[in-house]
Amino acid sequence: MSNIKKNGNTAQMMDYQFPQPKEKQSFFQFLYNSKDGTYLGRTPSSWAKILFFYVVFYTVLSGMFAVCMQGLYSTLSDSEPKWKLDKSLIGTNPGLGYRPMADEMDRGAVIQFSTKKPEEGLFWKRMLDDFLEPYKGTGKRQKECTFNETHDPNQVCIVDINNLGNCSPENNYGYLNGRPCVFLKLNKIFDWYPEYYDNPNDVPEDMPSELKEHIGNTTETERKQIWVSCKGLHTVDEENVGSIAYYPSQGFPFYHYPYLNQPGYLSPFIAVQFEKLKIGTMVNVECRAWARNILYNGSFRDRKGSVTFQFLVD
Repeated sequence: MSNIKKNGNTAQMMDYQFPQPKEKQSFFQFLYNSKDGTYLGRTPSSWAKILFFYVVFYTVLSGMFAVCMQGLYSTLSDSEPKWKLDKSLIGTNPGLGYRPMADEMDRGAVIQFSTKKPEEGLFWKRMLDDFLEPYKGTGKRQKECTFNETHDPNQVCIVDINNLGNCSPENNYGYLNGRPCVFLKLNKIFDWYPEYYDNPNDVPEDMPSELKEHIGNTTETERKQIWVSCKGLHTVDEENVGSIAYYPSQGFPFYHYPYLNQPGYLSPFIAVQFEKLKIGTMVNVECRAWARNILYNGSFRDRKGSVTFQFLVD
């Protein structure tokens, strides 16, 4: 289409160009267009430029990433965490855990078995066998420590598994005669050292009288322990829990602390046997760790310094 534009005495002819539809290409023409000399829509020089750009871009990006990672790793240590104690996420209050603990969610925290069905007791026995497996054969890099000697924090002390009394593997941990054992241990916190209740006249008022008496009957050199006590969670549970025994002692000895990521380190444990649980009744148990720098909270949602579990023995 054209149009005539008058400019003075001169008439100019102007042509309007309308966009033409793009010429259709077949797939093979898209791969190589001999008319335009393009491969996949680009000329060789265009492909060379864009490839050069991305090579430079990713090279620079990789270099910057390597520099950042090197700077990060230079602030870290293979032997200890960067953030420790109150500066770390886990803080300075170790949690108390127990074994055996079933993996099946439907079991929850209930240790249930029947003395009339040995296979049920053996289920829990095998779990404790697995728990004790890492403690077997220790001694190559560990030392047998005592309360009467100075302890080198870098030295790893043996966790004795030969003094478990009625909670021994040979006794099936009490699961075949209705006197089950539970193994307690504290979570590891790097460079954390406990503050002990080593004076029987300076202990919390809510400490059980049996534990106060036990501390008073313990020699002064052996009072450097994180004490442990277990009881029925509620009043009715206290009537049903029966007598309780602790092996090899009622505390975690001082020479296992602090944890410094020593090679071969294993957390100490306490075996707790419930000798006279009421049969056929759900018994709720709370076990608590005692030290001046272990905070306690017995609430269900914000429990600290203790752990709860249930027994149901038929």
